[in-house]
Amino acid sequence: MANVVVVGAQWGDEGKGKIVDWLSERADVIARFQGGHNAGHTLVIDGQVYKLHALPSGVVRAGKLSVIGNGVVLDPWHLVSEIETLRAQGVTITPDTLMIAENTPLILPIHGELDRAREAAVSVAKIGTTGRGIGPAYEDKVGRRAVRVADLADDATLQARVDRALAHHDALRRGLGLEPVDRAALLDALRAVAPKILEYAAPVWKVLGEKRKAGRRILFEGAQGALLDIDFGTYPFVTSSNVIAGQAATGTGIGPGSVDFVLGIVKAYTTRVGEGPFPTELDDADGRRLGERGHEFGTTTGRQRRCGWFDAVLVRQTCATSGVNGIALTKLDVLDGFERLRICTGYELEGKRLDHLPTAADEQARCTPVYEEMPGWAESTEGARSWADLPANAIKYVRRVEELIDCPVALLSTSPEREDAILVTDPFAD
Repeated sequence: MANVVVVGAQWGDEGKGKIVDWLSERADVIARFQGGHNAGHTLVIDGQVYKLHALPSGVVRAGKLSVIGNGVVLDPWHLVSEIETLRAQGVTITPDTLMIAENTPLILPIHGELDRAREAAVSVAKIGTTGRGIGPAYEDKVGRRAVRVADLADDATLQARVDRALAHHDALRRGLGLEPVDRAALLDALRAVAPKILEYAAPVWKVLGEKRKAGRRILFEGAQGALLDIDFGTYPFVTSSNVIAGQAATGTGIGPGSVDFVLGIVKAYTTRVGEGPFPTELDDADGRRLGERGHEFGTTTGRQRRCGWFDAVLVRQTCATSGVNGIALTKLDVLDGFERLRICTGYELEGKRLDHLPTAADEQARCTPVYEEMPGWAESTEGARSWADLPANAIKYVRRVEELIDCPVALLSTSPEREDAILVTDPFAD
């Protein structure tokens, strides 16, 4: 059976939640493979709105196994709160429906404190983090001083892990003018939350391997977008993990040969939250119109997203680095009513034409977009479920996007409702 990886192909907020929910109905396992609770997914199912941050999108679907992989950094207190919120909405979550990889690193309160203190101390070139400790938690993972889920099961190991972490963090905190960490309070908090997390702990790499051998369909879900990838994003204005599709293997413990289809989620225009370069950003009436029509506010932060025209250069780039087989184009309906539309087809930098975004941050900031104009459409595309429901100019726009990014549209989404979509290629087809 086919296994599918879903990745955001822009700066996040592309509408992955709806697409993953749509696909998860046909999957047996939904596995989250990177990121933390700094990214949010909003699902609308039968009029009920679910806001997810740490949990995989499939958790709201009965009869599915949801998995949090080792590539994630997990705030255990936030997870418990999120589970309680969903249970209050009628969602059943048990160890039979949710598993957490035993080797998943934990986000501790000291990570959030460090994150916020660093951002406040920087006077220029702020990264624009959510302040939730994701970056410092990944630093501790790489520095081999993380507390992992399995460590919660043995108090002596837990104390040793905490002591190793505090030897590093207390030195950093002194430099930032923060008080030393209250070791006893931290350990008490971890001991209290431990049983609420350990009941879900499992060797996820083994479980997924067994599911694959049994012919189960696995859906791998990423957070954020490929342009925030620590290696291939607009560094340093990126997240602290690999976002591209290759991370699905590393972040869950399955082999790369287990992936059969990579679906890139792409918004019909471009948005970004936080700092960093954005070549097609619009600081005018068109930009405000996109933001208002698209309800462009972050699920996690509530921050207003920056909006701009579709950037085919960046999407072509992310489709290449993630090996995207087809895209799900979302929010086409937001473009309804524009008399003219623009698509970025290249950049100019000091008189030279570029067909990709350069790596150097100073060059990224100085790139200016080269646009191609297309006629818009007055008719509504909202809720369209077949090509026949779309205006001719909307179809032309979609086809031009395919040509410019060198990747076909597999699915077209025309509203937040899960059934309002046009399926072209089934990612789960064998």
